Amino acid sequence: MESEAKNVIRVGSRKSELALIQTNFVIDSLKKLYPEKEFTIVSMTTLGDRVLNVSLPKIGEKSLFTKDLEDALRNDSVDFVVHSLKDLPTTLPDGLAIGAVFEREDPRDALVLHDDFKDHTLSTLPEGSVIGTSSLRRTAQLRGRYPQLVVSDVRGNLNTRLAKLQAGQYAALLLASAGLQRMGWSDKISKVLPCAEMKYAVGQGALAVECRADNWPVLAMLAPYNHADTYCRILAERSFLKTLGGGCSAPVGVSTSLKQLDTQFQLSITGAVWSMDGVTKLEHSLQQTFAQIKTTQKHKLSPTEEQECKKIKTDDDTSKVLKSSEKSGNTSDLTAPEFKIDDRIFCGLTANACMPIDVIIKCDNLGKDLANALIEKGALEVMKVTQDYIRNSTAAKQS
Repeated sequence: MESEAKNVIRVGSRKSELALIQTNFVIDSLKKLYPEKEFTIVSMTTLGDRVLNVSLPKIGEKSLFTKDLEDALRNDSVDFVVHSLKDLPTTLPDGLAIGAVFEREDPRDALVLHDDFKDHTLSTLPEGSVIGTSSLRRTAQLRGRYPQLVVSDVRGNLNTRLAKLQAGQYAALLLASAGLQRMGWSDKISKVLPCAEMKYAVGQGALAVECRADNWPVLAMLAPYNHADTYCRILAERSFLKTLGGGCSAPVGVSTSLKQLDTQFQLSITGAVWSMDGVTKLEHSLQQTFAQIKTTQKHKLSPTEEQECKKIKTDDDTSKVLKSSEKSGNTSDLTAPEFKIDDRIFCGLTANACMPIDVIIKCDNLGKDLANALIEKGALEVMKVTQDYIRNSTAAKQS
């Protein structure tokens, strides 16, 4: 490609202000390690951006905010794209993969109150107060815990939603805390909701970089930024959701933590499924321990702290040693670590080159085990009611 000859990396992004802030954050991070690279942003709107008069689950498309970007990847119009990880389905189109997940921001939801109710909480808002959200997960939890409140759909980017709030259409909004923080609007947050009150979406708060699964130069370039702690948590979450068969078509929420306990690390995950009215709730928690989550204790969580990562060894032939300076058909003089890239994919995620493969497999299995535990409690039956309702609503709208 001409762009490769010129050492240019084309980066796909949605056009919203938040999406561009997130994309520029990724680019600025990469420039620290690859200063001779030139990055150009190719922005576009997605189906989720264009259709604003229908609630997200009823649009009837799984990849609302990602399909247009992924089409650009597949036809080689861009080299990688930056997503909010929660928007990415757990199964990606053939030939695509997540090359890196950057360090996660606070994944919890935030309550943003109208000025008239700034001294209130969800529990003290007047009966009949309207809460805006486009999420089935948030809707079900609100209805179950605060039946005196009215939950109403709200669409549009963050700027649009906040404008609707200030116009008095809502008493409050529920939004992802991470998005508000990245926009520099932390002062608008009335309260960050604890996980005991509001489980968050799978992958919420993390940025994902998606690329072609066979684009080894880009994969190697991204490898140093694949944040180990974040990777453990979001892999377990995505494995849970994939096994459960959820997505945006059912109220499913999680909370995860990764803590060091003496000489070991403990990954904890709680998953829950709700009925649409929030009355039925199924919840389960599991833990997994690891001796180490990175291939060396000295390795830091970010290449800005330490730019080297040891190779990992695998017991099969599915890996490739590659420097990020390698390119298909030509080379450049990048000074970057050498990685041994394992080409296995876990819920759309490439194997993290800075983590032992057995840790990755255990995280994947932890999510599966959690989903199966909820399935035994009747989760599929609870989810089917919601999915049938959405399917019928979508069919009625299209007819």
